[in-house]
Amino acid sequence: MPSHARRAVAITATATLIGALALAPAVAASAAIVPDLIATSADDAALALTPAGTFETGVFDESGAEIVQAFGDRLFVVNAQAGSVSVLDYSNPAAITELFAVSSEGVANSIAITPSGIGVVAFEALVKTDPGHLLFFDATADVAYPLGEVTVGAQPDMVTISPDGAYAVVANEGEPADDFSSDPEGSISIVTLPPAGYGAPAQSAVRTADFHAFEAGGAKTVPEGVRIYGPAPHGDDLRVSRNLEPEYIAVDGGTAYAALQEANAVAVVDLATATVSDILPLGFKDHSVAGSGIDPSDRDPRDAPTFDIRTFEGLFGVYSPDGITSYRAGGETYLVTADEGDAREWGDYSEVSRVGALATDGYGPVCADSTLAGSLAGDQLGRLNVTTELGFDTDKGCYSELYAFGGRSFSIWKTDGTQVFDSGDSLERVTHDANPAFFNSNHTVSAAEGRSDDKGPEPESLAIGTVHDRTYAFVGLERVGGIAVYDITDPAASRFVTYVNNRDFSVSVEDADDPSAVLSQAGDLGPEGVTFIPAAASATGAPLLAVANEVSGTTTLFSVVDLLAPVNTAAPTITGSPDVLRQLTADPGTWQGVGAGRVTFGYQWLLDGEPIRNATSRTYRVSLLDAGRELSVRVTGTQRDAGSTVATSAPALVRFQPIALVTTSPRTVTTSTAVVVTVSVRPSNYATRATVPTGTVKVKVNGKTFTGTLDGSGFDVALPVGMLPRGTHPIVANYAGDTAVSPTIDLGAVIVR
Repeated sequence: MPSHARRAVAITATATLIGALALAPAVAASAAIVPDLIATSADDAALALTPAGTFETGVFDESGAEIVQAFGDRLFVVNAQAGSVSVLDYSNPAAITELFAVSSEGVANSIAITPSGIGVVAFEALVKTDPGHLLFFDATADVAYPLGEVTVGAQPDMVTISPDGAYAVVANEGEPADDFSSDPEGSISIVTLPPAGYGAPAQSAVRTADFHAFEAGGAKTVPEGVRIYGPAPHGDDLRVSRNLEPEYIAVDGGTAYAALQEANAVAVVDLATATVSDILPLGFKDHSVAGSGIDPSDRDPRDAPTFDIRTFEGLFGVYSPDGITSYRAGGETYLVTADEGDAREWGDYSEVSRVGALATDGYGPVCADSTLAGSLAGDQLGRLNVTTELGFDTDKGCYSELYAFGGRSFSIWKTDGTQVFDSGDSLERVTHDANPAFFNSNHTVSAAEGRSDDKGPEPESLAIGTVHDRTYAFVGLERVGGIAVYDITDPAASRFVTYVNNRDFSVSVEDADDPSAVLSQAGDLGPEGVTFIPAAASATGAPLLAVANEVSGTTTLFSVVDLLAPVNTAAPTITGSPDVLRQLTADPGTWQGVGAGRVTFGYQWLLDGEPIRNATSRTYRVSLLDAGRELSVRVTGTQRDAGSTVATSAPALVRFQPIALVTTSPRTVTTSTAVVVTVSVRPSNYATRATVPTGTVKVKVNGKTFTGTLDGSGFDVALPVGMLPRGTHPIVANYAGDTAVSPTIDLGAVIVR
C-alpha cells in the first residue's frame, strides 16, 4: 500500500500559517458503469464483485486496453492502439485519471512491475518477425522516466516478474509473417534484474531458453500429443522451434511454465539454467462426458430454444490455453489455465473448417460409420468450427473424430500436466442463467448465439486472489464479456461462486451508425487482461479486481466484497474542526457483524486519499502540511473467524487559519503583574500584504473573554487582560470564525508564578 511521506518541519512560537498553491486535478475520462449490471451467484456465494469505477479511452475495437497491472495507487494499462502504456491514478476508483504514457518504438504488448517499482514493457518490433525489446522505466515517477532497454526474441507477447523479483521472464511468441513467408523461433527470455532493485539490466543479463533440444536428432523428444503442424516456410530448419509459440507465462519458484497455445501444451523452463526441461501435452476435452457438453450451433431452427448444451461421442475440445497462472494448495503447486483455443491462420493456410464443409475445406468428409455422422445438420454440428489437422483417418480418407477449438472452460493441472479439475460446461450455463437473451453473444455486436459455432464465451485470461482464507480464480470471458469467479481453495473440488458482466446488451456498438457515439453506453466489451489487487497492495485498503477490455477500450475496477465479513451500514465520520493544529477523532460508523462476534476496528488516516505514515490511531492531530488538503479516515472492521471490511469517511478540507501567532508580554509574570496578549493575524496573502484584516478579535484566558478590533491599519491587536492567578494559562484566540489554540508555552501560554 502506498504511504504518504510526511516531511518533518520545525514549528516555532512565531510560525505563520500561509495559503497553499491550489493544483488543478487531472480530469477523469467520462465513463459510466452500466445501470443494470448482469450477475448471477451461487446460493452459498461468499464473495461478490461490484464495479467501483472505470476509465475510458473512447477507442472501439482497436485494443485500447489490453493488459493491466497495478502498483501503489497506479494502474498500468497496455494501449496497443496507441503503442504505449497508459499510467492511471486510481486512488479514487470512482474518478480514475490518466497521468502520462510510456512509449517506445514498436507495439506495446505487455507490462509487468517489479516489487521495487520498476516497470517493464514488452515491445514488439515494427516488423513483428524481428527481435523485440523490453523497456524499463520508473513506475513511481511523476513523468515517463525510461531507465534503459534490452533486446529479446521475436514478438515478445507477455512479460512477468518472478515472485522474488530476480527475473523478468518473457514469452517470445514468434508468430509467422502474415503471408507465412517466414516464421521466427518461439522462445522464452530470462532477464536477470539488477540486485539493487533499481535501474535497467545490461544486454548481457538476457538469456534465451529455446527449443533446439527438441529438434530432430536433439537430446529431447517432442512428447506425443504436442501439436507440430502447418506450413514450414524454412523447411526442416528448426521445424519444432519455429512452430512452437509461447503465449503466456506463470512462474513458481525457480520454474516458469509457458503456455504453447497452438501446440496445446505447456513448456517447463528452468530459470537458473535458462533451459526448457520438458513440454507437457494437455490432451483433449471429451465432449461426450456429462457435464462437458457444448452448444455447437448459431443456427437453431425457428422457434426452437437457442440454448441447447449437448454431448457428442467423438467430439473433442483442444484446450489451447491463453492465460496461465499458478498457486499453491496443500503444499503443492497447481497451474490454472484459461482454455480459450486458437487456430493457425496465416497467408493461404488455415486449419479452420466448419464441420459441414470438411469435404471441401479439409482433407475429406466425416466418416459414414462415425458416431458423429448423424449429427451433421446445421442445428447440430454442421456449423461448428473445427481443426482440419486432427481426427482424420488416412486409411479411410475421412474424419472419424472431430476437434473443436478451446475447452470453453478453465482447468487446473498439476505441474506434471495431470488435470485435476475442468469447469466443464459451467461457463456456458452460468452466462446463460445470467442473461439468456444474449447467450454466447459476440463482443462487438449484441446477438444471441453469435459464438456458439466457434469458441463459446471464450475464456481469455485469469487471475488468482485470496480473500479471507479462500482462494479464487477470476476468469475473463472475451466474447460474451464478464468475470466468472470460482472458489479453487480445494483444486479438485473447485466450484462456481459468482458472475458479473458490466455490459449493456441493448447497445450493439458495431451495428450503430456512429459507434463512437454509443461506445460509453455499452460498458465493458472484450475483457483481455485481469489483475487481482490484494488489500495490502490496494490504494483503497480493500481488495480490487482490475480488468482491461480491448474492444471497449475501458479499464474497470471491481470491489471484491467478502460476504463473510462485517458490513458497514453507515460510513465512518470525523469529529472535530478540520483546522491546523487541532485534534480530530474518527467515528467508525455503524457496522453489522456476522454472527455474534464483536467487530473491532483499525484506523488509517489519509491525506488526499493516500495513507499518512504512522497515522493509525483513532485520533489525528492536524499538521501545518495538511493545510488546504483533504483529510479522511479509512476504517477496517474485523471479526474473528470471519473477515474484514474497509470503509472510508467523506473527506474534510483542512482550513487555513488566519490567526497565526499568539504572544504574551511579559511571558513570565507574578500575580501582581498586568498581562497583555497580542494576536497577529496572517491572511493567506500575507506575504504580499495585499489584504489588511479588519474585524473583531476575541481572546479567552482564565475563563474570561477580552475583545479587540482590527481597523485595517495593521495586522496585530493588543488586548490587556490584567493580572492573573498563579499557574500556566493557555490562550484561545478567535477571529472571523477561525480559532487558534495556544495550549503550550511555545505557542503563547502565560506563566504566573
